[in-house]
Amino acid sequence: MRCPHLPEGFDFTDPDLLQARVPHSEFALMRQTAPVWWCAQPANISGFGDEGYWAVTRHADVKYVSTHPELFSSNTNTAVIRFNETISRDQIEVQKLIMLNMDPPEHTRVRQIVQRGFTPRAVRSLEQALRNRARSIVETAHAAAAGTGGSFDFVTDIAVELPLQAIAELIGVPQEDRSKIFDWSNKMAAYDDPEYAITEEVGAEAAMEIVAYSMHLAAARKECPAQDIVTQLVAAEGEGNLSSDEFGFFVILLAVAGNETTRNAISHGMHAFLTHPEQWELYKRERPRTTAEEIVRWATPVVSFQRTATQDVELGGQLVREGERVGLFYSSANNDPEVFEAPEAFDITRDPNPHLGFGGGGPHFCLGKSLAVMEIDLIFNAIADVMPGLRLLEDPRRLRSAWLNGIKQLQVSTPVG
Repeated sequence: MRCPHLPEGFDFTDPDLLQARVPHSEFALMRQTAPVWWCAQPANISGFGDEGYWAVTRHADVKYVSTHPELFSSNTNTAVIRFNETISRDQIEVQKLIMLNMDPPEHTRVRQIVQRGFTPRAVRSLEQALRNRARSIVETAHAAAAGTGGSFDFVTDIAVELPLQAIAELIGVPQEDRSKIFDWSNKMAAYDDPEYAITEEVGAEAAMEIVAYSMHLAAARKECPAQDIVTQLVAAEGEGNLSSDEFGFFVILLAVAGNETTRNAISHGMHAFLTHPEQWELYKRERPRTTAEEIVRWATPVVSFQRTATQDVELGGQLVREGERVGLFYSSANNDPEVFEAPEAFDITRDPNPHLGFGGGGPHFCLGKSLAVMEIDLIFNAIADVMPGLRLLEDPRRLRSAWLNGIKQLQVSTPVG
């Protein structure tokens, strides 16, 4: 079924489209006219050997798919909705070792182990260190900007730093090794952007570097346990803990799902504030606790993930056949007027805010939500204290990606002197 209102060949996962913009007008059209719509693709363009996927655009339908893993599998074709036509099936199969791409009961077993690192107590234990790092990151950027007349790249100098530091703090990566994790995670996520000249092979090599580094870290903790999350997760292998390779693939998930997504939420959040100055003034005065949730809704760093139907099932009035892929478009769900009043408005006091920026519920709801919210709160508090007069110099440069709403560069300026 082709929607007569969309151009022939239109595809929500086209990386050229997402490099230019998030297609909000097309999402709105689909929610109204074809909320579950078959998006035909040239054979194997996404790497799956099929000819398309079902685009799910309404909030209620995205939640339904997310909360019924028995009907919609994350494991069959992984959760990544588009690789490219050069990827091999073996390369896709390897990614099933990442928790994001598991189904119950294996997913349940691994999640029950790793969630030890994300208990409220565990997250609170990081708060003071991350508060200090957030302040230091912003003060360092402010001082460096003095040498450039106040201008700097917000992404490189501020947004990338705190998510990386949070993950490194969480798993005990030494300070001198943290740039390696950042570099490897960039290579895994940027294979669609020609500016980075990253191929699938380079991305796979970066993933293996993270696995090898993490396995070495796990082995060290087994030999010499410490008071950290790695020890909790791996030191008693065979007694409900992770094996060294499972821990390695868990760190891959952290490096992309934790690092890339929070970095982009912070970048989009700053851009939203600077293009909605009344919201920035409100934030500086009142620091609403609802701010981080609205930034995540507004940004929706992961535009989409996918599931694969395990049997024939009706969804949104369409028959989805067993084996067909289903795209969950969180960017559309988070702008559904059936759920959000004035969804086009950036409103940091929005409450309630049942956005799906951390997933649509169910077994794959983001394990690190509380940590991400903390990071966003801490960094914007620091920016408001140290750089209250920040200004936008240029429109953001967007990442070319099939499923990430990414910002590569955001030039800003701050008064200095």
